[in-house]
Amino acid sequence: MAFLESHAPLVLVFLLSIIIGLLMVVVFRYTSNQKAIRIAKDHLKAHLLAVRLFQDQIQVVLISYWRIVRSTGSYLRLALMPLLYVSIPLIFLMVQVDRYLGFTPLEIGRPFLVTTQVADTSVLDQATLRVPPGLSQTAVAVHVPAHNEIIWRVVAETVGRRDLNVDAGSQAFSKSVEVSGGLDRISPVRLADTWWERIFVSGETALPANSPIQSIAVNYPERTIAFAGLEWNWIWLFLVMSLIFGFLFKSILRIEI
Repeated sequence: MAFLESHAPLVLVFLLSIIIGLLMVVVFRYTSNQKAIRIAKDHLKAHLLAVRLFQDQIQVVLISYWRIVRSTGSYLRLALMPLLYVSIPLIFLMVQVDRYLGFTPLEIGRPFLVTTQVADTSVLDQATLRVPPGLSQTAVAVHVPAHNEIIWRVVAETVGRRDLNVDAGSQAFSKSVEVSGGLDRISPVRLADTWWERIFVSGETALPANSPIQSIAVNYPERTIAFAGLEWNWIWLFLVMSLIFGFLFKSILRIEI
């Protein structure tokens, strides 16, 4: 139990890699023309072999190179749609998993920064930070007019999820903060209503329309996972392991990719 708790991110990536590796090849199998892919690959191998066997015959080699290009194009055309069926859901899955594995929660006693971007410089002197019990501000605000930013340094005193507030005039805008030692859902930034950006980087609702505050960000530490003597970002580790398991299942199930 203690091992699972301390290695929970690695175990989660390992399990996801097995599941996704299997699903990728199965989806590819049922969304592709397996016979046509097999023929295209056989043609490609034949033309590559011709280049090696007739390398002293320039005309044959040139014709074979042209046929290699044509066969490669045919293979890519056959594989494109199945790859889209696989990759698009995979991207959205990775975005959701990144909420848990991309960053580590804040630690008690370890300072962190809260960075707020305002709509214009006139708001810089109006914005103030209000922290809830369990958090405390440890330094005066730093104003960066060149980027319309205000930065506060805060430290966590107790474990838990809570909201801090940035006040601008009579309006207050909240931002969640996660302090723990576990595997929790984290949103590093809250944004104004740029939905396409929020899909990928924010797990919170949009700031109100026409808000004087454009974003509120907390600098959570990025998570790394120790594996095979290296420190991995979870996405790279997941991609490598899911490809390994995918090719393993491909061989077991005899699926053409």
